[in-house]
Amino acid sequence: MRILIAEDEPEVAKALKIMLERSHFAVDTVDNGRDALDYLTGGKYDVAVLDIMMPKMDGLEVLGHIRTQGHSLPVLLLTSKSEIEDRVIGLDAGADDYLTKPFAGSEFVARVKALARRAQSFTPQVITLGNLSLDCNSFLLSGPSGSIRLNNKEFQMMELFLRNPRNIFSASCLMERVWGYDSESGMDVVWTYIAFLRKKLKHLESDVQLCTVRGAGYTLEESRPRI
Repeated sequence: MRILIAEDEPEVAKALKIMLERSHFAVDTVDNGRDALDYLTGGKYDVAVLDIMMPKMDGLEVLGHIRTQGHSLPVLLLTSKSEIEDRVIGLDAGADDYLTKPFAGSEFVARVKALARRAQSFTPQVITLGNLSLDCNSFLLSGPSGSIRLNNKEFQMMELFLRNPRNIFSASCLMERVWGYDSESGMDVVWTYIAFLRKKLKHLESDVQLCTVRGAGYTLEESRPRI
């Protein structure tokens, strides 16, 4: 699951990002409305968190643009305004939820999770391929020899592969989808996590493999039976 946070206060944005990453979300952050609109228009997100008061374009303007473009992704608005009229304006503009600052971190995470569940209402929470399965609620990867709980990035990467079997993902695409646009990690982190997942698949005795497509990237496929 991929979340965009648009918040112009750096410390607030950092704190929100950390909280969501602890809940196994992939998170991108921007500090102005113009960048938020560009990210939402050009990328695939499951939930957007928009602060109303932002430079260049406020959260309500961003919301209006994406709704006009036909985007139906759930949107949570953040604001320091608590008047009922302001909440009504935000909801009428197409927001799915509204949170007034200051708020408890646990409530914020719970609101985002609720919106994410709404976005995935028709998406299976246990994904299978061959004799491998991934429980998206418990983060357990299971095969013939047992189960392993994945860490945050492992889970995000494996979920992406399992929801798109036999699709080829380049290292740069994986970097963007799992670590985000604003990541300071180098490309070698992708290769490291591919190696981690391959070891786990081998340990689980799965008939599913992470294959390298030379010059293109990586794909998840069922092993071909030996003749």
